[in-house]
Amino acid sequence: MSLAVANSLLDRVAGQAGTDGICLAAAVVDRGGNLVASMRMDNAQLGAMSLAFDKAVTAVSFGYPTRAWSTSSAPGGSDWGLAHTLGGRAVVFPGGVPVFADGALVGGLGVSGAASDIDEKCALGAILSAGLTTAAP
Repeated sequence: MSLAVANSLLDRVAGQAGTDGICLAAAVVDRGGNLVASMRMDNAQLGAMSLAFDKAVTAVSFGYPTRAWSTSSAPGGSDWGLAHTLGGRAVVFPGGVPVFADGALVGGLGVSGAASDIDEKCALGAILSAGLTTAAP
């Protein structure tokens, strides 16, 4: 995940958020979960930045969007307790999406500050409009 690609993703998230009239934070991490770039729009929620980072790390750690565990991580589900992994930073609701380039996992994008479905919509839109994908072929 290059800095140029990370900044492009953040610009795309901010553009979509501005169009939608919402204030978001976003974080891009590389394949190792290291922060490459982040942004917080004016008036974004207080905890949005740290949650965006956690969503990005969760997505790259498992190679799946954080939405994947929304149901299975509930009490009694097959992945109950998953939210306590990654040092308690795993996120099990939408907004974190893995980033693939040429079929390889290169990083993760996390978005936070609105309803989680909207966070995810902005992340997906940014990735796809940049010519990247959210899954291996």
